[in-house]
Amino acid sequence: MQLSFFLLGMVLDDTALLLIVAPLYIPIVANLGFSLVWFGVLYTVNMQMAMLTPPFGYNLFIMKGIIPVIAPDSGITMADLYKSIIPFVGIQAACLGIIMAFPQIALWLPSVVFGG
Repeated sequence: MQLSFFLLGMVLDDTALLLIVAPLYIPIVANLGFSLVWFGVLYTVNMQMAMLTPPFGYNLFIMKGIIPVIAPDSGITMADLYKSIIPFVGIQAACLGIIMAFPQIALWLPSVVFGG
């Protein structure tokens, strides 16, 4: 499921993706006994990664639009931006793996705030 989120998130907006996959995946996750809050956190981390990765990479286009304002003569190209995201996507993938392996990380704060 997480791989499909990532791959689809590379070409679809996160809201559109949620409307497409939620009716399919949420009943499966609930029937398998996993926490829906945990699954929502995994979805959010996945969408953060997908927003940075080509071919669409919404955040890359936002960065490209801001560059002329903050550094007009920098000469930064889209190819430079594509290369620059590699460490960030790697870190987010590692965080996704950690949250998948240890769901308590994502569930601790909601349990404190909402009591259980």
